[in-house]
Amino acid sequence: MAQENSAFSPGPEEPPGGLPRALAARAEPREPPERPPRRGRQRYVEKDGKCNVQQGNVRETYRYLTDIFTTLVDLQWRLSLLFFVLAYALTWLFFGAIWWLIAYGRGDLEHLEDTTWTPCVNNLNGFVAAFLFSIETETTIGYGHRVITDQCPEGIALLLLQAILGSMVNAFMVGCMFVKISQPNKRAATLVFSSHAVVSLRDGRLCLMFRVGDLRSSHIVEASIRAKLIRSRQTLEGEFIPLHQTDLSVGFDTGDDRLFLVSPLVISHEIDASSPFWEASRRALERDDFEIVVILEGMVEATGMTCQARSSYLVDEVLWGHRFMSVLSLEDGFYEVDYASFHETFEVPTPSCSARELAEAAARLDAHLYWSIPSRLDEKVEEEGAGEGPGWGNEGDKEKNGRLPPPESESKIRKLRLRSKVILPWSST
Repeated sequence: MAQENSAFSPGPEEPPGGLPRALAARAEPREPPERPPRRGRQRYVEKDGKCNVQQGNVRETYRYLTDIFTTLVDLQWRLSLLFFVLAYALTWLFFGAIWWLIAYGRGDLEHLEDTTWTPCVNNLNGFVAAFLFSIETETTIGYGHRVITDQCPEGIALLLLQAILGSMVNAFMVGCMFVKISQPNKRAATLVFSSHAVVSLRDGRLCLMFRVGDLRSSHIVEASIRAKLIRSRQTLEGEFIPLHQTDLSVGFDTGDDRLFLVSPLVISHEIDASSPFWEASRRALERDDFEIVVILEGMVEATGMTCQARSSYLVDEVLWGHRFMSVLSLEDGFYEVDYASFHETFEVPTPSCSARELAEAAARLDAHLYWSIPSRLDEKVEEEGAGEGPGWGNEGDKEKNGRLPPPESESKIRKLRLRSKVILPWSST
């Protein structure tokens, strides 16, 4: 028993995961403890959700042009505005040059003062006038000073072509700008993750936990959470796999990964036999090198578009033996969330051993209770039943010699066992 309890940090015996009663009333939030400096790890995903990966030596650049719409939407705002202005300006210049060439080829520029001459476009006396007429035609402004005549079939064909292409350019560029403005990635800026993840006991089991919250009053619909462990590994054949991704269960089987994100929630990953942290103790975890990427997805209630928010935790950002401060309080007719304490944690008694060692210690404790308590109860019942019948309580009447105790004695044994059921601290049952 001494060896089994040695894995736990010192402190008064309390229910699993609870604070000592003497300290519960004066528990104060603490800043995350400073750890000794260690070799920095390059993040795979930044804290703000940006993926720290750049595509290099891409030779098949034509693939970006096959999806020009997505390419323009993914550009930075200054480049998107530049392309937006150039698309219209170059179109106006292109058709303005054609209108000027038609006027020059027909000789309209040589008969500007001839009132008997019928030009292709009235009052088109130079390139600037042709450029302005191109703008009026494509934007359907129609000031009325410059108009096309019915004596110019090539001008009529050009007018139809410019009207059709101008509508296409207008639809394409306005569509790009609308999609870029309404992108839901800006909605992800109001979805916050705790700055640290914590490891502590929940219902007698070690759990890795982090907190998520939504700063807006409009909610995320059909919200779901996922977690990935990013860690390099080597296969049995010697193949090295950098940045290998492993799923961390956050309640997929039970439905706990589907969130009703009205107030901040603590997401828990139970460290069980299927968890990659099953054999990781506190010291082993601090020496390890990994990154936990968390992904929150859902639909924006106002627009119905899918939104995704991401964050990550390095080894130095996982606090062993801590728990999050409560941020929810009941006011007069409503609940209030205090985001000032959103990232704060406090220390709790937590075993420093691995989850596997904790489960084995609990199993040994259960086995000891299972075999020790019934044997003592049997001895007590045997003593009480020594005078109930001939030979009861003697060695010759025990079950191991082929004889069973009287039925009334068996019922007494069951009643005493039920009355004497014992649950010790840190046990799983």
